[in-house]
Amino acid sequence: MSTVHPVIAEVTARIAARSAETRSAYLARIAAAHAEGPARRGMACSNLAHGFAGFSGGDRDVLRAARKPGVAIVSSYNDMLSAHQPMHEYPDWLRVAVREAGGVAQFAGGVPAMCDGITQGRAGMELSLFSREVIAMSTGVALSHEMFDAALLLGVCDKIVPGLLIGALAFGHLPAILVPAGPMSSGLPNKEKARVRQLYAEGKATREDLLDAEAASYHSPGTCTFYGTANSNQIVVEVMGLHLPGTTFVPPGTPLRRALTEQAGRRAVEISRGEEYTPIGAVVDEKAIVNGVVALLATGGSTNHTMHLPAIAAAAGIQLTWDDFAELSAVVPTLAHVYPNGSADINHFHAAGGVQFVIGTLLDAGLLHPDVRTVAGPGLDRYREEAVLADGSLTWRPGAGESVDRDVLRPASDPFAPDGGLRMVEGNLGRAVIKVSAVAPERRLVRAPARVFTTQEQFAEAFAAGELDRDVVVVIRNQGPMANGMPELHGLTPALGVLMDRGHQVALLTDGRMSGASGKVPAAIQLTPEAAAGGPLARIADGDVVHLDADAGELEVLVDAEELAGRELRDGPPDEASWTGTGRELFAPLRRAVGPADQGASVFGGVTPGHFGVPAVPGA
Repeated sequence: MSTVHPVIAEVTARIAARSAETRSAYLARIAAAHAEGPARRGMACSNLAHGFAGFSGGDRDVLRAARKPGVAIVSSYNDMLSAHQPMHEYPDWLRVAVREAGGVAQFAGGVPAMCDGITQGRAGMELSLFSREVIAMSTGVALSHEMFDAALLLGVCDKIVPGLLIGALAFGHLPAILVPAGPMSSGLPNKEKARVRQLYAEGKATREDLLDAEAASYHSPGTCTFYGTANSNQIVVEVMGLHLPGTTFVPPGTPLRRALTEQAGRRAVEISRGEEYTPIGAVVDEKAIVNGVVALLATGGSTNHTMHLPAIAAAAGIQLTWDDFAELSAVVPTLAHVYPNGSADINHFHAAGGVQFVIGTLLDAGLLHPDVRTVAGPGLDRYREEAVLADGSLTWRPGAGESVDRDVLRPASDPFAPDGGLRMVEGNLGRAVIKVSAVAPERRLVRAPARVFTTQEQFAEAFAAGELDRDVVVVIRNQGPMANGMPELHGLTPALGVLMDRGHQVALLTDGRMSGASGKVPAAIQLTPEAAAGGPLARIADGDVVHLDADAGELEVLVDAEELAGRELRDGPPDEASWTGTGRELFAPLRRAVGPADQGASVFGGVTPGHFGVPAVPGA
């Protein structure tokens, strides 16, 4: 087995040292919460009776006796979201599987799941990032009944998986397994979809043309097949050891998908106690967090995880920073070209060797920690194996040792690029994230006058009027978490792509998000400090020259420092009275409590000491 790369080891050691007190306090807390045997056996009779009143037969007897493991099912099922629609059958399958393994499963609670694809460019998108916190709290409510010895977390998409994990880590003494649904089958090729979107932006395609293309792309149950946040979630959590091996990209509606779901139920019972007891708070340690970051970088995954992974880490008492991402990105090669970083979709990636090949080649290159705990047992080597049905029985066999398609997936010895797809840029405007996987090298340096907007609608009007047909850095400010909940802005991409194709230098600068759908346009996003917090972004004026160099990590506005500091703050965020409608007023307290993007954009305290009641580190 290869020695772990020195930078991987150094970054992990630095995270562990930085997190020593917060992590130690977290582990002490979950150790104190653990009781050998079902927690419910310590309940008063009235409490316990409420917990099994709705059950009958053998499951009622098991719950009453309080001797066998109880397993919570927490689900994000709804039938509006294609990615979660297949989960409507899962609870029935899981109850049977858990019963067969000697436990009893209860549907403990549902969590909300919203689709950024539906809310994109609409007011509802301003609730999207905050929905992660609601999901975390909803998971906490579901598990707070203390009837359980393990949990099954059913979720796939954007904020849902991070929210489930954050909530479950608050009950870190419980073993927990994430149960996905798999991707939809391949539809209209992503390049063709992007082509029609750009034609529509230019007025060269009708709404019917666009709707036909979109409906041919998003056409059945399952996760969208481009490599956005949902599919990034799945790769990251499997590499972190939170899925069963080989689970991630098995399609819904197949016998193998059902077999893996049922095995997750059986496995939850097995790891709930005794020698195989595997609490989620022990699985999600410093090494697992670094493995998750490496998987994200190696596959060119979603920029949203530069916020989600720090928030997940913080929930386990671990302090992960953007500097850690940057240092890891410098040594982790890009192994995958999946749309928008290439023409392939996630099914092509899976067929080329998928997660198992990625894990194998990264382990062989020393770029992943092999000595971790997982829900499948000790060590990450098990995750080289792919799941198959042999004579109707679930088993595992060695995954692909070679990529089947090197245009989609390559080994660490022959990558698409020697470094990862995410970069950090910084300068007198603060710090931002930029995804360069799909940005041509000659497009990564832009120096052009700014044109400043505070809404996507203002930008669209200026584009339609021909005001942006030149070299330009489009600035969209007051889109951060404190301002309006940090909506995704990748609806801007088609118009920006048009400007770029006309031969102009073009970049986007924003304190908002662009998601995993960030494409060929260089986009410095999630800028912190955000404009609503008084960051320098709030002082940029039309015509100021902005310098963005993704390769050198530079982001500057070329304005004298004294002049910039002396300018009044412009274009304040929406006030409470105007941030209403589509439920936004319900989320106003979260706007006031949220932390900065580089600390996870969390209302729970980000990665700073004091998170979840953990004491602060002296001198930190």
